[in-house]
Amino acid sequence: MIIVTGAAGFIGSCLVNKLNNKGISDILVADDFSNPAKNKNLERKIFLEKIHRDNLFYWIDQNHSDVSFIFHIGARTDTAEFDVEIFDRLNLNYTKSLWNLCVRYGIPLIYASSAATYGLGEHGYDDNHEIIPALKPLNPYGVSKNDFDKWSLLQEHKPVYWAGLKFFNVFGPNEYHKGRMASVIFHAYRQIVKTGKVKLFRSHRPDFEDGKQLRDFIYVKDVVDVMYYLMNHHDHSGIYNLGTGKARSFLDLATSTFKSMNREPVIEFIDTPDDIRDKYQYFTEARMDKLRSTGYDSGFYSLEEGIEEYVQEFLINGRYF
Repeated sequence: MIIVTGAAGFIGSCLVNKLNNKGISDILVADDFSNPAKNKNLERKIFLEKIHRDNLFYWIDQNHSDVSFIFHIGARTDTAEFDVEIFDRLNLNYTKSLWNLCVRYGIPLIYASSAATYGLGEHGYDDNHEIIPALKPLNPYGVSKNDFDKWSLLQEHKPVYWAGLKFFNVFGPNEYHKGRMASVIFHAYRQIVKTGKVKLFRSHRPDFEDGKQLRDFIYVKDVVDVMYYLMNHHDHSGIYNLGTGKARSFLDLATSTFKSMNREPVIEFIDTPDDIRDKYQYFTEARMDKLRSTGYDSGFYSLEEGIEEYVQEFLINGRYF
């Protein structure tokens, strides 16, 4: 049996669909299932059992011999939340407990880290373990993810296989429930439908033109493809970047969204709010050499390809993946 935590969420539900498409339905889905909008992500998915995240550890203690792999995708992901206790409980300590169970029972583990650990990128975007203790995330969410990464590297006892995946800017279907934390593509689409235009943050640095701030945007189908690959090729444990390795501008993103909707671009630039201006990332780009060294040689969707599919096959019709 495969366990997927955060299974009703954005990436978790896409992973369940990926497993189903590969003929795998012996799945335990774990989450907090109290949000009806979020639960729609699991409709028409095939799985064996559903369990609340608070009961998962007891379930593993009782059924560990049936578990072949754990994907720990569940987390509190709100970057605007500043209650450190929430992140310590749901991200840091929960993941520690799951890690220890995997060690005790010999279960391989893939868990979700984040590119938010890189902060302003003072040390670059290289997934070298040696730089992790020096990273300075910009918010409690990023701190919680980096704290676990640091903790994992210090452990004498580790799961038989483990991988922490630093997700960069993931977008794609099944993020309808995420509100303000949904991807920029999702919000751009909604803005165009409602107002006919997209608002982007103006640059407040002389070395970047307006709209030319850069991010590594990765389509969720590529993310779950990598996770499925690592489940089947788990030879090299460690922390890995998961982006495309190619930074693209918000202007490219907005233009591609308009094109996918068969509309002419109308873009308005607004000031970056004062409260986030000093923490705003102007550039992120994943170094992908480490993942490639494991043998993963599949290509990634380009920004244009991912947006076109996302808009035309999912957003326009309100479809789920």
